[in-house]
Amino acid sequence: MINGTILQGFHWYLEPDGKLWNQIRESAGSLADMGITAIWIPPAGKGTSGGYSIGYDVYDVYDLGEFDQKGSVRTKYGTKEELMAAVDAIHGAGIKLYVDAVMNHMGGADEKEKVIVRRVNPDNRDEFISDPFEIEAYTKFIFPGRKGKYSRFIWDFRCFSGIDYAADLNESAILSIVNNEYGEGWEEMVDDEKGNYDYLMYDDIEFRNPAVREELKRWGKWLYDTLHYDGFRLDAVKHISPKFINEWVDEMRSSINPDLFAVAEYWSPRNLPLLLKYIEATGGRVSLFDACLQQNFHEASRAGKDYDLNNIFHDSLISVRPDVTVTVVANHDTQPLQALEAPVDPWFKPIAYALILLREQGYPCIFYADLHGAHYTDKGQDGQDHEIFMPKVDKLELLIRARKQFAFGKQKDYLDHGSCIGWTRSGDEEHEGCAVLISNDQEGFKEMNMGKRYAGKPFADFLQNHKGLVTLDKNGKGKFLVPPESVSVWVRMG
Repeated sequence: MINGTILQGFHWYLEPDGKLWNQIRESAGSLADMGITAIWIPPAGKGTSGGYSIGYDVYDVYDLGEFDQKGSVRTKYGTKEELMAAVDAIHGAGIKLYVDAVMNHMGGADEKEKVIVRRVNPDNRDEFISDPFEIEAYTKFIFPGRKGKYSRFIWDFRCFSGIDYAADLNESAILSIVNNEYGEGWEEMVDDEKGNYDYLMYDDIEFRNPAVREELKRWGKWLYDTLHYDGFRLDAVKHISPKFINEWVDEMRSSINPDLFAVAEYWSPRNLPLLLKYIEATGGRVSLFDACLQQNFHEASRAGKDYDLNNIFHDSLISVRPDVTVTVVANHDTQPLQALEAPVDPWFKPIAYALILLREQGYPCIFYADLHGAHYTDKGQDGQDHEIFMPKVDKLELLIRARKQFAFGKQKDYLDHGSCIGWTRSGDEEHEGCAVLISNDQEGFKEMNMGKRYAGKPFADFLQNHKGLVTLDKNGKGKFLVPPESVSVWVRMG
C-alpha cells in the first residue's frame, strides 16, 4: 500500500525565469524519496503574456513553449523540451503527473470581429441592462505562430458566450454575446452566486457549441499523447457547466485510461452543501479540494488557543465525503495578496499538515511555497505594494516522510479536549503505526492506546519537537506529550 501525497509544484509568484521545468526535473528523485507520489504542474500552455503568464490567462493550449507567440517561445516555466524532460524525470522517479486543465476562458485573441452583445449587471449576471448592440471584440484566435500544427481549429465569436471588452468603444464590461446561435444568455451552473456565475473573465467558452466540446476533447487526448499524464486538476469548475465536465472526463477516461485521477477546483469555503451539490451533479466523477477545511485552518490559526480543536473538521468535505476529498493547507489562490486570500499562520501550519498527512481520510496536497518557501512583492487590494515572506513550514519534510512510513492501519481518535487532540494509527503487516498529539495552547498530554502489538515498547517523537521517550504499558497504552502550540508524532524506537 502507498500513502499518496500530491505536491502542487508551483505558486502564483514564481519568478518568470523559465526555470521551473528544470527544477522539477532535478528534484524528482529527492521528492519521491521524501514521499511525494504525484506532482500537479501549472498550466503548461502559452498564456496572454507569453513568458510572464502564470498560465490561467489561456491563449494557446497547444503551445507548450514551442512557438514564438505573445512575445516568447518559452512559457514562464521553460520550453517544451524542458517540460518533456521534467515529465520523463517525474515518471522515472515513480511519481504521477497531474496536469492543470484550464477550459473556462481564453484571452489575447489575434483578430477582432463584429459581435452583437448585451451589457450585463456584474452583480446579477441574469440581468441584462441594455438592448442588443454591435461592437468590435477580440474573439478570433488563429494562432499565427503555430500555423495549424497539432490543431487547425479556429476559435471565433461562436465559441464564446461572453466577453469583457468592447474594442471599438474602449469599454470594459461584462457583455453577453447574443448572436452565437447556441443559446441565449448563460449556461446552467450549480450555484446561483451573482445570479449566474458562468462568466468569470476574458472570453468565456461556449460549451453549448458541439465543435468546442470536440476540440477540447481532442486537446485532452493530444496532451496525453504528448505528456502521458496520470490525472488532471480542473480549473474554475464553479463557472463551467457540470454537463460538460461529465462529458469531458468520461471521454478522457474511456479513450485514454479509466483510472485517470481528476480533482476539481470548486472554491466555496463556507458552503459545504454547494460542494456536495457539485459532487452530485458530476456523479462522483471528480474529487474536490476541501475549501471548507482550509478555511477552518485559516480561522484556527488566527484564533489561537481560543479555537476549539474538536471543531477542526466541522462542516468540512472530508467529514462527509472523504472518498472524493483532496485536502490542502494552502494553494496559489489562498496565498497572501490573492483574491481568495486565506493564509494559515506559520505557527499552525505544522499542525494543519499533520491533520491532512497523518490521518486515514483524504488525499493530501502539499503547497510548493510551504515546502520551499517564497518571497515576493505585489499589490494588495489597497493598491499598495506589499513584500511577502512565506517561510518553509517547520518539519514539513519530516511530516511527509512520517506519512510515507507510519500513517497506516486503523485510526482511533482522541478528540476530547478543546486545545489538545490526538489520534493513533495501529500500523499494518508491513508498516509501523504512530501516535499524533496536537496542542494549540500550552504543553499537553493524553493517554492513548497503540494496541498490544506495541506493549512495553519505547516511543520517540519523530519530529523531535519533544525530546523524551514514552514507554507503553502491557496493553500498549502510554502517556504521550506535546510542546506548546505544536505537534508531536510518536513512533516506536528501533
